[in-house]
Amino acid sequence: MRIISGEYGGRRLKTIPGKNTRPTSDKVKESLFHMIGPYFDGRNVLDLYSGSGALGIEAVSRGMDHAFLIDYNYQAIKVINENVKITKKPEKFTVWKEKDMLALERLKQLDISFDLVFLDPPYDKQKLNEILKKLVDYNLLNEQSIIVCETDKDVALPVKEQSLIFVKEKVYASTRLSIYKKESSQ
Repeated sequence: MRIISGEYGGRRLKTIPGKNTRPTSDKVKESLFHMIGPYFDGRNVLDLYSGSGALGIEAVSRGMDHAFLIDYNYQAIKVINENVKITKKPEKFTVWKEKDMLALERLKQLDISFDLVFLDPPYDKQKLNEILKKLVDYNLLNEQSIIVCETDKDVALPVKEQSLIFVKEKVYASTRLSIYKKESSQ
């Protein structure tokens, strides 16, 4: 697995050993960034189920200012920290070992918001509608924020949050990418 493009492009990333995680393949990652915009002009990104940190690191490589890389798995946090070191810019990353709902509460307390959010929870533990509701309720999304949900290809994600608009989705092998945007309040 590697960083595909941007400031850190071409650098190899470490992955979590074993079969408990499924890192987003380079092919899917490249397609994803073509769908949401290949490059960014600053702001914050949240990678809530970060795994190896690859999506958040890729977003910073492509121009985001700062990434919050959050996971609850000890091995994942270890690998994320190693991958952040590969960038040689650790100040651009905040790494937390935290459960999803507690992390969102903590972010709310920091009064921070995001322009890009990656949600790729373990397929057997998906509660994305709850997470999306908290993102909106806690004001963690900026106007026009992009939210990317990665699920099993057989999982249809009917988002119940009215302030989020479905943009598009694409299926790659066993993975479905669903993209939403926060509706402008104007």
